[in-house]
Amino acid sequence: MTRLPTMNHANEMEDQLVLRARRFLAEHVTPRLEAGEKPWYDAALSQAAAAAGILGISVPTEFGGSGASFSCKVRVVEALAEADFGLSMALINSHNTAENIARNARPAVARRFVPEIVAGRMAGCTSLTEPGAGSDFAAITTRATRVEGGWRLDGEKAWIINAIRTGVAVCYAQTETGSGAAGIASFVVDASRAGFVRGGPITSALPALGTGSYRLDAYLASDDELLAPAGQAFKRALTSINGARIYVGAMCSGMVAESIRVAAEYGRARKTFGEPLAGHQSWRFALADASVDLEAARLLIYDAAKRLDAGEDVQGPAARAKIFATTMAHRHVGAMLHCMGAAGFADRYPFLRHLESVQAAAFTDGSTEMLKERIARGFR
Repeated sequence: MTRLPTMNHANEMEDQLVLRARRFLAEHVTPRLEAGEKPWYDAALSQAAAAAGILGISVPTEFGGSGASFSCKVRVVEALAEADFGLSMALINSHNTAENIARNARPAVARRFVPEIVAGRMAGCTSLTEPGAGSDFAAITTRATRVEGGWRLDGEKAWIINAIRTGVAVCYAQTETGSGAAGIASFVVDASRAGFVRGGPITSALPALGTGSYRLDAYLASDDELLAPAGQAFKRALTSINGARIYVGAMCSGMVAESIRVAAEYGRARKTFGEPLAGHQSWRFALADASVDLEAARLLIYDAAKRLDAGEDVQGPAARAKIFATTMAHRHVGAMLHCMGAAGFADRYPFLRHLESVQAAAFTDGSTEMLKERIARGFR
């Protein structure tokens, strides 16, 4: 796997986190893939990821995390996605749940859940999407009703990463029918409590994602478990989505980087008409095109990440980075498979799972069309 640029970071701790993520892949993920296993996120893998620091990258140090920058998180998920996009997304979603609770929950609630996630003993998930509300987040219908001492939650969440395994969820719910975004609040939801009804897997695609659903049926959340009140939750969610667009773009870069590496290695070894594939100029041009677009994507992604770390508004930079990176991945993962001919379809190579993944990346955290429309508004 290729070594990512350091993005001019002088921070040795963050560089070490990236190296530990790569060792985690080499020791715990690559052997599974080479043995023909599909990527999965089980208890053993979760604890190995925790030992590598992956589940605590940006979590405050008082909860066992590293307190690293968003840019560091981008570098780690890019490395993880070289092996498998689904695994990278599942791990970072657990991490994000821990970070959100650590930074915004009441101390007692944070102490109950965050160390468990950071240590790999519990998975976490963030629950925005519903059967009738995806990109239109303000249209959610999960209901939060005020009761004595807390809130009653009722509704269904769907297409949630880690839902089939989660121990805790950050759940968004409407507190006032008809109020749209202004009425949305978020809650810490304990999956072991009465009223949490877990659904099964929704799809067999990208199995490491653990995508599923759950229903809240008269679930009672205490006042302490209100994470963000109405008026704040929607804004925080949009901020986190902008960050997700940046790191999803980074994951696309990771998949393209690995696709180039595998194709180049194959091209040096495979001979046609008496010389290696890599000896044919027309064959090499496809790799050259991919490498140019990969570097352009990284520049957009890393710039957006630095802006987020600096506290800037990154709606535009995040949208541009994700659009370019996902489009680039659609083009070049398939092109690198084509460079290998029929051999590219072999299970030991990453192309088929990467092709499946780039399809998912194009609509995760905002479809390409929606993001283009957002950028296009500036030209009215």
